[in-house]
Amino acid sequence: MNVLFISGSRNREGQTARIIKAVQKGIADGKGNSEVIFLTELNLERCRQCDPDGWGLCRKEGRCIIDDDLASVIAKVKAADALVFANPVYFGDLSESMRCFTDRFRRTLFKPGAAPRPGFPMGGGTSTIGISYAGGSGNGTVSSSATLERVLQTCGLDVVDMIQVRRQNIDIKIPMLEMVGKWLTTKPTSGTWPPPPPAK
Repeated sequence: MNVLFISGSRNREGQTARIIKAVQKGIADGKGNSEVIFLTELNLERCRQCDPDGWGLCRKEGRCIIDDDLASVIAKVKAADALVFANPVYFGDLSESMRCFTDRFRRTLFKPGAAPRPGFPMGGGTSTIGISYAGGSGNGTVSSSATLERVLQTCGLDVVDMIQVRRQNIDIKIPMLEMVGKWLTTKPTSGTWPPPPPAK
């Protein structure tokens, strides 16, 4: 079991990193392996909306015209057995590096006739967890989690949990995050929709 972390934080020793390390400990306890990608350390440009209609090769061919680190990250995402997106909250939203990556990632997956509908089919994509951490006032975890969940579902990922952590509760959530990491190695799914009829 290989779990890939996508971190929108630039601080390898900060609170988002502490959260990642807790989940990694659980993954190791579950006999899994993990790797962390720090988006701020990569060369990732913002989407150019290449064509006059605002799309581009991403819609026609499922790839981006910009020659930067996006393709290598997408290759790792596609090879992973499970994913964890760790987002430090800024302005009650995704970090700028997380937004840059997810904006372009979802465009490479959006092809006419093949675009996933957000949330459907449930259980059909890679098991994915989203984590939003807010320092300072601790506000903004709910709104950033909603944005992150929506974009991950649009990417066709199976979002099995969205975890909100605040500066005020991080110490009590660390043991829970370790359990989440171990659980993730079981490759959980959100199930199917609509649910199957009850057994008779």
